[in-house]
Amino acid sequence: MKIVIPGGTGQVGTILSRALTAAGHDVVILTRRPVHDRDVRWDAETLGPWAKEIDGSDVVINLAGRSVNCRYTPDNLRAMMDSRVHSTRVVGEAVAAAVRPPKVWLQMSTATVYAHRFDAPNDEVTGVLGGAEPGVPGYWAYSVEIAKAWERAQEQAETPHTRKVSMRAAMVMSPDRGGVFEVLLRLVRLGLGGPVAGGAQYVSWIHDRDFVRAVEFLADRDDLAGPVNLAAPAPLPQHTFMRVLRAAWGVPVGLPATKWMAELGAFALRSDTELLLKSRRVVPGRLLEAGFTFDHPQWPEAADDLVRRLRGGPGSTM
Repeated sequence: MKIVIPGGTGQVGTILSRALTAAGHDVVILTRRPVHDRDVRWDAETLGPWAKEIDGSDVVINLAGRSVNCRYTPDNLRAMMDSRVHSTRVVGEAVAAAVRPPKVWLQMSTATVYAHRFDAPNDEVTGVLGGAEPGVPGYWAYSVEIAKAWERAQEQAETPHTRKVSMRAAMVMSPDRGGVFEVLLRLVRLGLGGPVAGGAQYVSWIHDRDFVRAVEFLADRDDLAGPVNLAAPAPLPQHTFMRVLRAAWGVPVGLPATKWMAELGAFALRSDTELLLKSRRVVPGRLLEAGFTFDHPQWPEAADDLVRRLRGGPGSTM
């Protein structure tokens, strides 16, 4: 199959392009800075020669959008919003203009769209969308609005011959450099991988190989459209999540951090506390209902596998 991945140069795009290319697919990356043979230049805002790559392709997987690993300043939040909405809108224009449109358009979204909550998990049917929770920072609501606008841009695209799926992804855990797993493991190795602000907030995650398998599953299943949660079925509290990661790496103790300590750390790392403090309790209702099986459904086994691959153990290919 020919698979076009707009915005495919980040960590998730690298994971997907590597796996899909290894599976024998023709993978084209749309990027502002082409480097490799199958990279094609685009500006993520306007139609151009790049659109011919989508015409005649089988699958489009749009990952474009400014990284969330930054300080949530007004300028950065606006850049997150604009980069996601504009790129999704122009991908929709290219799909709509294609003589031979792709059969499916998989659009990246985020589990952040759900409410900060502890009482029950969020699936696609009964989950509570965020934005109105009491006692949370106001900019968290704007993060939810970004997610909603991202999905709405895809919904509004006039693409009657192309099935559309919005992938509400949890944190993708991979041993590749530059990802969230590397950041969390760095904290563990420094002895800082303890509970943050009590650690009761839930962490939703997905193993990188299950993420790839879920994307392939969604591309193949003609009966699945609309929002789909891409998350392992067992989210767990942050204090447990980090204890398991410490055990996988062999570090017995992790210093706890208060909320203000987390704020200082996030400031030093030029990131934001929403990534640490928001409770994302997300489960893959539609995937499970459709018959998808996870190879790594539980965090202890997944963490052991990721650590082994990072350390270069048997069968450790990325």
